[in-house]
Amino acid sequence: MVSLVVVLVLAVFGALHWYLWRRLVRDTTARSGVSRRVGTVAFVAAPLLMFAAIAAEQTGAPFLLQQVLAWPGFLWMALTIYLLLALLVGEAVRPLLRRALDRRPAPAAEPADVREAASVPAGAPARDAEQPNETSTSTSTSTSTSAAVAEAGAEPTPVAAGPSRRLFVSRVVGGAAAVAAVGTVGYGTYGVLNGPKVKRVTVPLAKLPRSAHGYRIAVVSDIHLGPVLGRGFAQKVVDTINSTQPDLIAVVGDLVDGSVKDLGPAAAPLAQLTARHGSFFVTGNHEYFSGAEEWVERVRELGLRPLENARTELAHFDLAGVNDVAGEDEGQGPDFAKALGDRDRSRTCVLLAHQPVQIHDAVDHGVDLQLSGHTHGGQLWPGNFIADLANPTLAGLERYGDTQLYVSRGAGAWGPPTRVGAPSDITVVELASKQA
Repeated sequence: MVSLVVVLVLAVFGALHWYLWRRLVRDTTARSGVSRRVGTVAFVAAPLLMFAAIAAEQTGAPFLLQQVLAWPGFLWMALTIYLLLALLVGEAVRPLLRRALDRRPAPAAEPADVREAASVPAGAPARDAEQPNETSTSTSTSTSTSAAVAEAGAEPTPVAAGPSRRLFVSRVVGGAAAVAAVGTVGYGTYGVLNGPKVKRVTVPLAKLPRSAHGYRIAVVSDIHLGPVLGRGFAQKVVDTINSTQPDLIAVVGDLVDGSVKDLGPAAAPLAQLTARHGSFFVTGNHEYFSGAEEWVERVRELGLRPLENARTELAHFDLAGVNDVAGEDEGQGPDFAKALGDRDRSRTCVLLAHQPVQIHDAVDHGVDLQLSGHTHGGQLWPGNFIADLANPTLAGLERYGDTQLYVSRGAGAWGPPTRVGAPSDITVVELASKQA
């Protein structure tokens, strides 16, 4: 069954690339030209690099190799999406452009008698019209054909006009698609590398005491340190969080894509996080792909406090955290009863849980506010529609009974270091007391 799925995926992927090659290379270049050969090589090498980048990350290949493959491989993944979308739009534009070109008037034909007179040298005797020969017969036939076409109401079209127009249309559509795709991916990549923006959200809580009104929690998720986003990116995230001067910092999973051995130095700036009541961490699904136990110990060394199915009582509310559901395969999944079972429900409870799907357990345990990430807001439009189907909340604040759920789009990106239609963020959640 698995083999069948793999074959099907590869077949679809191959068909997609054949379509892209056909529209962007074959239809826009000469059959034996250098441009076609170069384009064909590129359309074979790029997807191979993409698969190699994914395989290198999943199999724990030497980190330098992962870094070399990641940039071209993952950027091609994003570029493929937007080349396809742009070319599909081009399929609708293509016939309209052809029709517009067909409406252009053909060049005016030179009258036959003028052509004939021009072909006779000065002083030469006029040809006897009654003495037919091969040339005059051909001219007569051509004139008759033109007259017949004229009577039918059609305009004569040069033989070479059809192919030249098709080539022109293919180049216009293909060029526009390439520019649109490259521009979209370039802008989306710049947005990620430039660092997340600060978003501010006020959340009113019924049981929050007046003394805690205005309490600020900096929420960051999905940093995804890895072969592409490294120490420099981590430093930008830390500086942005510290600039908000929060009372508490919550790192809600998917910090890394790789081992402590490879990414320990990249995560080092987290030691600089500063908040009045400290920094807390819960695991995401990617921690369990990267050695969760080692990473939990590493973030503890960096000064963050992991909440592994645990709770701490702060002055004004309870702060709890549960493991990600991906930990179930390792016997380290979420345990809501352990984290919340014996708490005083008259106190406000804020829960850190990586995936929004954990909201239903949070409701059952009387949580007032759950802070999550995981979705990336879809990351690459139109992926938001798929992510929205898989999660109760894609991004932002929503209410489920007496429990509110806030989902951050995340600070980084997985796979392509690119976001389209889902800008990265660090959210400052300001708690509001209804008694204030």
